[in-house]
Amino acid sequence: MEYQFNILNKTRKLILNAIENLTLAQLNKIPTGFNNNIVWNVGHLVVTQQLLCYKLSGVNCLVSDEMIERFQKGAKPSGSVSQEEFDTLKNLFLELPLMLEEDYANEKFQTFHSYHTSVDISINNIDEAIEFNSYHEGIHLGIILQLIKFV
Repeated sequence: MEYQFNILNKTRKLILNAIENLTLAQLNKIPTGFNNNIVWNVGHLVVTQQLLCYKLSGVNCLVSDEMIERFQKGAKPSGSVSQEEFDTLKNLFLELPLMLEEDYANEKFQTFHSYHTSVDISINNIDEAIEFNSYHEGIHLGIILQLIKFV
């Protein structure tokens, strides 16, 4: 799994590098033809990793229920995010993959509730959840790179 953790960490750093010179207004902007923004995608990646790996394993998520509700699949931005909120998201974005790797090494994920995704893939254990999460992160990296062109 070391390879998967490496992919996750590098993808997240790539995303942060791609958006580092954008203003808060640009990060919050929802371009015409889109239904979300860069901030929402970053928050969505934070939340989805928690849901796939922690919640499906029956382990408490490391983010609040409010954050989950705000950024889970099907949610949409409901106003602008402040600089303070975005800084918190960025910290979680970088720290939570490290916590996941540590929790995985400490065998914290003993059970798993299988989940069938919207792209017709079944996730049956923590290893598959981590692998699927990398796929999901790649999709949103593409979306974020597209959004950058329009903000």
